[in-house]
Amino acid sequence: MNDTRESLRRFLFDDARRLGFDAVGVSSAEDDGVAGSRLAAFLAEERHGTMAWMAETAERRASPKALFPQAKTVIVLGLNYGPEEDPRGLQAHPERGAISVYARNRDYHELIKGRLKELASRLLSRAGGDHDVKVFVDTAPVMEKPAASRAGLGWQGKHTNLVSREFGSWLFLGAIFTTLDLCPDTPSRDLCGSCRACLDACPTKAFPAPYQIDARRCISYLTIETKATVPAELRPAMGNRIYGCDDCLAACPWNKFAQRSREAKLQARDDLKAPALADLLALDEPGFRALFSGSPVKRIGRAKFVSNCLIAAGNSGRAELAEPCRRLMRDDAPLVRAMAVWALHRLVPAEALEQRAAALDVEEDPDVRREWNALDG
Repeated sequence: MNDTRESLRRFLFDDARRLGFDAVGVSSAEDDGVAGSRLAAFLAEERHGTMAWMAETAERRASPKALFPQAKTVIVLGLNYGPEEDPRGLQAHPERGAISVYARNRDYHELIKGRLKELASRLLSRAGGDHDVKVFVDTAPVMEKPAASRAGLGWQGKHTNLVSREFGSWLFLGAIFTTLDLCPDTPSRDLCGSCRACLDACPTKAFPAPYQIDARRCISYLTIETKATVPAELRPAMGNRIYGCDDCLAACPWNKFAQRSREAKLQARDDLKAPALADLLALDEPGFRALFSGSPVKRIGRAKFVSNCLIAAGNSGRAELAEPCRRLMRDDAPLVRAMAVWALHRLVPAEALEQRAAALDVEEDPDVRREWNALDG
């Protein structure tokens, strides 16, 4: 079947809705180079931190045609993952861990990619002829947010994330690159105005200026992306955030139009809404893998996750969390031992100082030794 460009657009939009996507837009694969220039500046300032893959893939990431030269059209799909309530409410419960809204259930990559493949296959079948597609969900060198803006789904706010008039801050994005030539949508207009709520909400001051982010200070980077020890000066500002951070997203006034996700697989599991830090600090390797089976949290590994929980414990002011910190000072993972030292010192300073000399006699890991030596008293 050989449909016209407009009838193919109608089919695309109808089929995307059938598959559960909440937003869909179309843009040309040609771009103005602005996103690529911003990426180059970001990398030149080394604001990507330890995410070496960003520099390694910069050339292909710079524009759709750099990744897929034959592409004529970029289709961007959005899936709403709006939460039931403002996630910042967990900050009032320091004995519980705050997991980013997107990670409280199934891994969205798996959910979206299968639907993108089905949509792309049906679109090609409908179009007929010799055409090609490639589908992407976050893991490939694609700048989805600029693409979504060009396709009319929203605009990149001052926090660099996408803002939608219909869904606020809460859209997962996926993209289909295709050799089909479809009618494009009108790009979105920036509606941030003079507002700076997202910038002011950041606990670690990760925004050097509007529309710029320094990932090295972002809690999502610190708790997920980097394997290095979190800088000591940033730990107190992390509060009880143990996997990602939603503060800049949740602060956006456009969330007054946001809706709760209608996708059951994206609604928060009860056991991940506000998990007790004491329970999370007790996780061994099998327990960690079982709790986070199918979750994006699983990919950072038990040592990184427990080290995040130890920072939260140190920030909690709860004396009852000192006991798991003592136990984890003997953990096999150096990253866990290092953060257990810091957390115990925050909760029971005198006790940590008393143990320092004996611990340094047997501790060989340089990062853990550094934590012991950094204790003041």
